[in-house]
Amino acid sequence: MKDQLKEIQERFLKDVQSVKDLKDLDTIRVQFLGKKGELTAALKGMGKLTAEERPKIGKIANDVRESIESNLTAQKEKFERIKIEAQLSMETLDVSLPGSKKDLGKLHPLTKTINELEDIFLGMGFSIAEGPDIEWAKYNFDFLNVPKEHSARDLQDTFYVADEIVLRTQTSPVQVRVMEQKKPPLRIISPGRVYRCDEIDATHSPVFHQMEGLVIDKGITMSDLKGTLDLFAKKLFGEQTKTKFRPHQFYFTEPSAEMDVTCFKCGGEGCRVCSNTGWIEILGCGMVHPNVLRDCGIDPEVYSGFAFGMGLDRIALTKYGINDLRLLFENDLRFLGQF
Repeated sequence: MKDQLKEIQERFLKDVQSVKDLKDLDTIRVQFLGKKGELTAALKGMGKLTAEERPKIGKIANDVRESIESNLTAQKEKFERIKIEAQLSMETLDVSLPGSKKDLGKLHPLTKTINELEDIFLGMGFSIAEGPDIEWAKYNFDFLNVPKEHSARDLQDTFYVADEIVLRTQTSPVQVRVMEQKKPPLRIISPGRVYRCDEIDATHSPVFHQMEGLVIDKGITMSDLKGTLDLFAKKLFGEQTKTKFRPHQFYFTEPSAEMDVTCFKCGGEGCRVCSNTGWIEILGCGMVHPNVLRDCGIDPEVYSGFAFGMGLDRIALTKYGINDLRLLFENDLRFLGQF
């Protein structure tokens, strides 16, 4: 039996040399150490040995088993190491290579302008009101003291969806809806998109943005309007900003005015941005017309108020020194990435 054990060991050492991978190695393990393996079969003959032979043969058998097991372990570690090295060679990371840059989104300059204006007016106690883009003509015109014969109601000047239904030409209808639904005192702003039949060029677009404001309370005067808008201009363009009010005509306010601010580029000295005048027009305003208050169910003998409206696109162009309105709508990342 001693010779049989030695023969098993020698045959194992010979066969294990031809192993090429872990699968072959497992096959040899089963062949020699499995339940029906050669070493297991040989050890079944231990019962036929004498009491003197058993310890000696047992020791040889243990030595052969340990030799086979240690050899199998060494071979397994070898193949696993080869597998890991091959995997690492395929997944090599060159840490000296530059990283891939991920482009992060930024706020559109128009969005930044709207957010800034909203923050200013929210800080002054205003709230934000919104309304539909598709509006009844009565809200867009009639309740704002704009009669049917007014040129703004011409079919060639306004986008009509159906009879008496239009794409709003201003955000003023939001003011009307608020005055209908809530009682004074009121203090709201209404930013949003508006639509007019304008040709597309550097300063005009059929789609643009406005923000209008409304204050209704007892004892509101023109001085309140001027103080509010002067503070707004200083918050937006800087404390050194001066304002100037020029008489104008709007159907829904009386008296009415347009407000200019000193050029933020030259400080009023005159430059290309302000056409060498030192002033930039940014909004229209005035005291709410009594007819508008009356049509909205507010007694003009008890309450008064002021309203103002500004083109958000124009303010964005002015604030960021952009010379073409179309740039705001073209979605050119090269342009938008500057802001």
